[in-house]
Amino acid sequence: MDIIPQLPHVNAALNAVASLLLVAGRVQIARRRIAAHRAAMLAAFGVSLLFLASYIAYHVSAPIFEFRGHGPVRPVYYALLISHVVLAAIATPLVLVTVWRGLHRDDVRHRRWARWTWPVWMYVSVTGVVVYLMLYRIYR
Repeated sequence: MDIIPQLPHVNAALNAVASLLLVAGRVQIARRRIAAHRAAMLAAFGVSLLFLASYIAYHVSAPIFEFRGHGPVRPVYYALLISHVVLAAIATPLVLVTVWRGLHRDDVRHRRWARWTWPVWMYVSVTGVVVYLMLYRIYR
């Protein structure tokens, strides 16, 4: 079985898991459960790294899949896709710095970065799933 055609489905699942872990991490820090927060956020980071590796492997190996929706949904799809891609590029350094600061218990700076990082990372993870659904499931 060729794995490459399956990677978009794997990628969507990884994005969905990352979203759930990000919510779990946010809930845990709100409850001041630092160890649980750290575990959830490091798991989200690991899942996101797996996603990135899978995403790169897919796009190096597979042809571009064209969006087949028509009418008013088309600009909605492209607005989501463009915002997703732009914010994914921004999220990468944000996540790296925020994780680094958290791991080194630079709590003041970690919190400052996390206020920006978490919503961007969450948006990227959720819109990744939405883009997948629109591209591979709804408008197939």
